[in-house]
Amino acid sequence: MYIIKTEQSFDSAHFLAEYNGKCRNIHGHRWRIIIEIAQDELENTGQTRGMIVDFAQLKTDLKKEADDLDHCLILETGTLKEKTYEALKDEGFRMVEVPFRPTAENFAKYFYDKMTEKGYAVKKSVVYETENNCAAYSPLEGKYHDDI
Repeated sequence: MYIIKTEQSFDSAHFLAEYNGKCRNIHGHRWRIIIEIAQDELENTGQTRGMIVDFAQLKTDLKKEADDLDHCLILETGTLKEKTYEALKDEGFRMVEVPFRPTAENFAKYFYDKMTEKGYAVKKSVVYETENNCAAYSPLEGKYHDDI
């Protein structure tokens, strides 16, 4: 199996609603995303002959997803009071609502899904919340493989 990977990063803030600890407060991260693409065979015709995919296109597609979340407040839908949400919006803060708790685990699945929707054969998605803490998502059920 051939495997390639690329990475991007973005800066954003989030908080964990209903969490009993420091992460219930708004705080920021430099998120780092690593996407691994796997394929049994290399392309054998055209511009991508001898490749799994074109690195340039893969990097561009992942960068677009990262840029969509850069320098914003990421929040789970419905976790702010309406008045708070409107006040932040009136101040011009950029907020991105997601339908899940904004954890590294959920973002690993989020980026896996986004890149899969773009047609990539994603093997694994890894999201670092800090330099030392990350979560990974892979569709390989029941198999522990590779180090994160």
